Amino acid sequence: MTIERVLAPLAAALPGLEALYVDLHRHPELAFAETRTAAELARRLEADGYEVHTGVGRTGVVGVLHNGEGPTVMLRADIDALPVEEKTGLPYASTARGVDAAGNDVPVMHACGHDMHATWLSGAASLLSAARDAWAGTLVVVFQPGEEAAGGAAGMVADGMFDLAGRPDVVFGQHLAPGPAGWVLTRPGVVMAASDTMRITLHGRGGHSSRPETTVDPAVMAASVVLKLQTVVSRGVAATDPAVVTVGSLHVGSVANVIADDAVLEVNTRAFDGAVLLRLREAIERIVNAEAEAAGAPKPPTIELLSSYPVTFNDEQTADRLTDVFRGHFGQERVMPAPLVTGSEDFGEFGSAAGVPSVFWLVGGLDAHEVITAMTEGRFERDIPSNHSPRFAPVLDPTLRAGVETLVVAALSRLSHPGVG
Repeated sequence: MTIERVLAPLAAALPGLEALYVDLHRHPELAFAETRTAAELARRLEADGYEVHTGVGRTGVVGVLHNGEGPTVMLRADIDALPVEEKTGLPYASTARGVDAAGNDVPVMHACGHDMHATWLSGAASLLSAARDAWAGTLVVVFQPGEEAAGGAAGMVADGMFDLAGRPDVVFGQHLAPGPAGWVLTRPGVVMAASDTMRITLHGRGGHSSRPETTVDPAVMAASVVLKLQTVVSRGVAATDPAVVTVGSLHVGSVANVIADDAVLEVNTRAFDGAVLLRLREAIERIVNAEAEAAGAPKPPTIELLSSYPVTFNDEQTADRLTDVFRGHFGQERVMPAPLVTGSEDFGEFGSAAGVPSVFWLVGGLDAHEVITAMTEGRFERDIPSNHSPRFAPVLDPTLRAGVETLVVAALSRLSHPGVG
């Protein structure tokens, strides 16, 4: 069988892939600063015979492998890390620091698994290159920067990625999940939420805390806004439309006896329908402007849209077909329906821009016994670290193997197999 032939060298390759993963984990880099990461991944693609393009969308890498007539399949992994201080206790835990978009010195960790994503794709790219006699077509391997900043995928497209690599016939991607290691979770249709992040500056008029009557206190405005925003979902969105509004950051003032000029809030919204997300945005703007006017603010609030993710949507026919292929390879017991995920991704930008089907799935990466026991006992949310946690630590076996296999199996499900038995 073609799949078995291509995957035959994987066992021998796993120690090297583990070393790559550990190296990437020890040296995480923030969005659009992934220069070391990109250089290493590009080097490996070149060694495997790919035509390599670097600096795509600032720090992205695109590898192209032409191998005769046939479909063009794109495989994508994201490579950026997060401003999180690692608390896993792993011997290869990150102690790295970086500079965030605001110029702050911050700790950096691969708390979302992008180091695993990059390792999976590097391994799959190498196996598929070594087995070029087993398939025909074109393989496009994309290491995407800036997923956490929401601009990475769109930036690569705008930078002419498809001019360099050609337009794919299908786009595949996957994400590490806090599920049992080795499990594969798939879902047709909507799989991940759309999301907006807004920065809201409430403009007051500062002064001495002993004379509040001479000021317009932005702290009071901010407190009122935070409470009012809790009604956006409960009173503005139908119960059948899941949605989330979170005030994740609020900064006002610096000392107790000074009333500040401004208060700054950062608000995140999520929904599985773009129209619902727009409704959330409009409601937030309405509430913020009304509170400022009611407080007698000297000028209207400043509302900035910092990032926006689309709904991640899996082409239903392609997703169903791929699920059947996964079940045939991994067995029914390891391929499960994926839940709706309220996290967000910019992966869908690639398929939308190319006008082709795309499918995104999840691969479990935590100790299977611990996860299943926690689920059974109702302790999953409390005891199992999720993505973005400083304690998120995937187990390497069988996570590494499973993620490489899924990408190889997905690619071979669409590439041609001339004369291969």
